[in-house]
Amino acid sequence: MPKSRTSPRAAKPLPASVTTGQRYVCVHGHFYQPPRENPWLETVEVQDSASPYHDWNDRITAECYAPNGASRITNLKNEIVRIVNNYARMSFNFGPTLLSWLADKAPRAYRMILDADNVSAQRYSGHGSALAQVYNHMIMPLASRRDAITQIRWGIADFEHRFGRRPEGMWLAETAVNRLVLDLMAAEGIKFTVLAPSQCARVRRIPPDIEHSATVNPIHWTPTPDATVDPTHPYAIPLDEGRSIAVFFYDGPASRAIAFEGLLNSGEAFGSRLLDGFHSPSANPTGEAELSHVATDGESYGHHHKYGEMALSYAMHWIEDSGRAKLTNYGEFLEKFPSEWEAEVVEDTSWSCVHGVERWRSNCGCNGGKPGWNQHWRGPLREALDFLRDATAPLAEALAAPLLVDLWAARDAYIDIVLDRSPASTDRFFARHATQVPTAAQRTTILELLELERHAQLMYTSCGWFFDEISGIETVQIIAYAGRVLQLAAKLFGEPGVALEAAFLNILAKAKSNLPEVGDGAELYRRYVAGIRIGLEQVGAHYAISSIFRNYPEDGELFCFDLHRDSHESFTSGRGKVALGRAHIRSRITEETEEICFAVLHLGDQNLSAAVRRYSAQNPEDVTAFAAFATDIRAAIRRANLPEVIRLIDRFFGTLAYSLTSLFADEQHRILRTILDRTLAEMEDSLRKIYEDHASLLRFLTESGMAAPPALAIAANFAINASLRRAIEADNFDAAEIEGLLARAAADQVAIDAQVLSFAAGQRMKRAMVQLEAAADADQTAARALRTALAIAVSLHTMPFDVNLWQAQNIWNDLSRRSDNNYWSPEWKRDFKCLGEALYISVDQLVVDEGVSAF
Repeated sequence: MPKSRTSPRAAKPLPASVTTGQRYVCVHGHFYQPPRENPWLETVEVQDSASPYHDWNDRITAECYAPNGASRITNLKNEIVRIVNNYARMSFNFGPTLLSWLADKAPRAYRMILDADNVSAQRYSGHGSALAQVYNHMIMPLASRRDAITQIRWGIADFEHRFGRRPEGMWLAETAVNRLVLDLMAAEGIKFTVLAPSQCARVRRIPPDIEHSATVNPIHWTPTPDATVDPTHPYAIPLDEGRSIAVFFYDGPASRAIAFEGLLNSGEAFGSRLLDGFHSPSANPTGEAELSHVATDGESYGHHHKYGEMALSYAMHWIEDSGRAKLTNYGEFLEKFPSEWEAEVVEDTSWSCVHGVERWRSNCGCNGGKPGWNQHWRGPLREALDFLRDATAPLAEALAAPLLVDLWAARDAYIDIVLDRSPASTDRFFARHATQVPTAAQRTTILELLELERHAQLMYTSCGWFFDEISGIETVQIIAYAGRVLQLAAKLFGEPGVALEAAFLNILAKAKSNLPEVGDGAELYRRYVAGIRIGLEQVGAHYAISSIFRNYPEDGELFCFDLHRDSHESFTSGRGKVALGRAHIRSRITEETEEICFAVLHLGDQNLSAAVRRYSAQNPEDVTAFAAFATDIRAAIRRANLPEVIRLIDRFFGTLAYSLTSLFADEQHRILRTILDRTLAEMEDSLRKIYEDHASLLRFLTESGMAAPPALAIAANFAINASLRRAIEADNFDAAEIEGLLARAAADQVAIDAQVLSFAAGQRMKRAMVQLEAAADADQTAARALRTALAIAVSLHTMPFDVNLWQAQNIWNDLSRRSDNNYWSPEWKRDFKCLGEALYISVDQLVVDEGVSAF
C-alpha cells in the first residue's frame, strides 16, 4: 500500500477578509493516448515495452485511468477512509480513440468515466465536466480546412454517442490553435476551449453597455507578452459572422509544477498551490469572481507520478472541506460569470512547442534532448503525408461521384458507422448518402473508400512528430496508417493508386533516421509497415495455423473479421500433425468476403508450414480438386509418409508460403509461450537442482564475505525468483513456503525481481477476490474462499515490495456494499472485516462517494 499523499486533518480557518463565495477552483486533466491499433486488424497488439502489461493502453489504464475512477484518501495509519471518483470533481477530456479502447478492453473504468460526467452535472448546476476532443489529436493549424471540420464533427459525434449530450467545450490537440480553428469550432456549437497563457496575444475589457459581437469595442487592446494574461476569468474571442468562443487560459506556473516539479508529492501542497492562484484582496477589492485553474496531461495523476491520483483526491477534498474555495468546472463558471473581457490568440501556437507548431513539421529544437540527434525528418514526413492526402482526394471524388451524393458529407457522417458497425447502422448510412441502393460490391467499394479517408485522418495523429526519432513506435504507427491508405488506393483507383506508393516513398526517403541501421523513412516503411499489410488470404492463413493449437467454433470472430468454418479435419502421425479445411472470411469493416481452403503441417515446436488459396464451393473444379487432395493426404498419413504429405501440399497449393511468423502478434506470442513453457520448465528444474545441490556452499561463501561465482549466482537468482513466482501464483497458496523462499533470498543475497513478483502478487490477490465474489452466496465455498483471500492478504504484508491492491480493494468494497449481505454469519463478517483491514481499508471509517461504480 502506498504511503499517504497527505492524510486528512483539520483544515486551517480562513482569514476573515476572504470571501469564499467568489473563489472557484478547477483542475483539468487531458487524458489521451495515441491510437495504437493495427490498421488491418483494428486491435492493439502486444507491446513488449509495456511488460508486464499487454500494451501501453493496458498499463496506463492500470496506473491512471482506472485508479482515478476509484481513488483513495487515507488516514494517518495509511488506511483507506474514502474512495472517490476524481473525474466527478475535476474537469476532463478523453481522446475518442482511447475511449473506444476503454469501452472494449476496460469497461469498468469506462463506466466510471461516463458516470462521473452525470454526477458532475448534478454537482455543477447541470454542467457535466467532460469536454470533447478533436477526434484523433491532429494538430489543427496544420490541417486542411476540410480535415479540421471532420476532426471537430467526429469529436462531437463521438462525445454525443458516449456521454449522451452535446459538448460545451472541446480540447484541441496540444492546445494548437489559430483563429480559423476557433471559428470552425464555434460554428459547430462549441462554447469554450482551454489554452496556455502564452497563447494569449492581447486583451481588453468589454464595456457593459455594448454587445461585443455586434458593436465595435472602443477600448484599446492591452498586449499580454510572456504569458502575462490574467488566468482567473474567461475571455471571449470575437470571430466571423458575429460568432465568438470563450477561452480559459490556465495557470501556467502551477500547471508546470504539477507536471514537472513534484507538486503531486503532497496533496496539501497541491491544494495550497491551487489556492495561491487567487488575487490578494487588495488586487481584487470589489470581490469579483475568480477561477484558479490548471491543465495538464491527465496521466500526471498516476502514470507519470505514482499515486498522483491520491494527491488530486486529497487536494480537492481539502479545498472543499476547508471552505477556502468552491470546486467547479468550466461550463458552470462560464454560465455564472460570462466573459467580461475579449482576447485574441497568438496564431499557430501550442502548449508544448515554444516555436508555435514547428514541433510537428520541422527541426525546431523541441525534443527529448538526445545528444547529437536532430529532427529534420519531421518536415519530409509531413510533406509525404500531405502529398498522399492531396493526391488521393481527387481520385476519391471521381470514384465517389456515381456512388455517393457528397463524398465529404459522407466522410463526416462515417463516424456513425465507426461507432456502430451493425448492419442496421450501415444500412441507415447508405440510405442517407448513397445515390442509389448499392449492390454488395458497391457497398464494399464505398466502405473501403471511407476507410481510406479514415486512415488519412489517423495518419496525422500528433504523436508521430512529437518525439526524437522517426523509428519510434508512435511514428511507425502513423506511417502504418499511411500504408493502409496506400493499400486501399491501389485497390480502388487502379494504376493511379498503385503509382502513389513510389512517389510517397521518394518523399519519405528524405526523412533521415538518427540510427544508421534504420536509414530513412522509406526503408522504415519497407521494414516495419509493408510486412504487416494483410488481405483476407493472410487472415485465412492465421486462422489455419492457429487451428492447430486451438479449437474454433463453427462461427466466430477473429479481430475485425467474421469466420465461418465449412470443414476442418486433422490427422496425427508421430509428432507430426496435418490440418485441412475450408472457411468463409468476411471483414466487418468493409464487408469484403473470401472463401479459402488450407492445409497446415506441424512437425513439432516451431516447425510449422501452411498453405492457403482461394476456393469456391460454386465451382465444381474446386470442389473435386480439394476432395481428391484430401483423400490423398489421408492415405499418406495412414502410411506415415510425411514427405509425401509435403509433396501433395506443394502440388495442390503451389508452395507452403506461411509459417508461425505469419501469425498476428498476439497469437504468435501465445503459441510460442505454449511451445516454450515445456523448455522453460526443464531449464528451471535444471537451475533449481544446481542451486539446491550447492546452496550450502553459496551460503558459506556469503557468510565468508566472498563473492559467489557468476554461474552459481545466476542459478540462485533464477531458481529463487522462479520458485517465488510459482508459489505466489499457485492455486494452493502456501504462505510458509513464500516466507521460507524470501528468507533464503535474504540469506544468499539474491536480488528479488520486484517488478515481476509485485505484478504476480497483485494478480493473485485479485484472483482470490474474484473467487470470493463468485462464491459469496454459497456458505461452504464462501468460507473457504474468504480464508484463502485473507491468508494471501496477510502474507502480502511480509513481501519486500509494493503490491498493487487497487482491484482487490474495489472488489472488497463492492461486496461490503451489497444489499443482500445481512444473511452472512457473524464469523464470516468478522473475517471479512479482517480481510478489509489486511487490504489497508479502515473498515469502520470508509466513505464511498457517488460515481464510484460497483466492481
